[in-house]
Amino acid sequence: MKRILIFLIFTLFSVPFFSQEYRTENNIHYYDEKTNASDVYIDERCVLDLYVPKNTKNFSTVIWFHGGGITGGEKEIPEALKNKGIAVIGVNYRLSPKVNAPKYIEDAAAATAWVFNNIKRYGGDESKIFISGHSAGGYLAIMVGLNKMYLNTYGIDANKLAAIVPFSGQMISHFTIRKEKGIDELDARIDEYAPLHFIRADAPPLLLITGDREKELLGRYEENAYMARMMKLKGHKETTLYELQGFDHGGMALPAFPLLLNEIKKVEKLKK
Repeated sequence: MKRILIFLIFTLFSVPFFSQEYRTENNIHYYDEKTNASDVYIDERCVLDLYVPKNTKNFSTVIWFHGGGITGGEKEIPEALKNKGIAVIGVNYRLSPKVNAPKYIEDAAAATAWVFNNIKRYGGDESKIFISGHSAGGYLAIMVGLNKMYLNTYGIDANKLAAIVPFSGQMISHFTIRKEKGIDELDARIDEYAPLHFIRADAPPLLLITGDREKELLGRYEENAYMARMMKLKGHKETTLYELQGFDHGGMALPAFPLLLNEIKKVEKLKK
């Protein structure tokens, strides 16, 4: 269940895989015009950036949610995912305390639905959409991927995701949500805001990645290890857990990106 990896050389992963051009579009609203007009904060915050390869078809897409504890952070196109022959969608979402749960999860689902409904016109393959993010972003990714209710709102089956790849995401109820409810940070909860509450055998492939258990945030590795065990006990056949030895919560993202890219290559081979 657990694979412990040590990455000593990162330059390999900075070399572009493809010699091709990319186009970018910034601040695309992923809610409809009526919704944007109804709420100033939605209009300001609920936008995404698009990075797509030019002159190619049927490429994979990574939806990337930024971290920041659901209280901060900004959308980004991670450098480690550029020039790899894939599209990357960097998503902003509303933040606590301006809004409370489940508003930011709903935003993540709305952005994901936008990608399903629009990536084909940019040349992408809607059967090769990967949902990912770091920390709070990883939490949002797995909530949207496992709790089918959020994408069902848009008539989309979450099982159509090619894979779910949270980087150091919470598997219990997120600490910011617990804070909103007046629950202590060390009072672990598995409720409707906990990915662990939605374990299921038919979920898309799940790649769980954390930093070193001794360097990570409170119990973060153990939450992910428990998720991996419970998914397998539930009958899910494609759950993998990586612990990146020597890397803390922030530093684990750099060696995690090659694992995400490897997962994309694996899925692409299966879909050929």
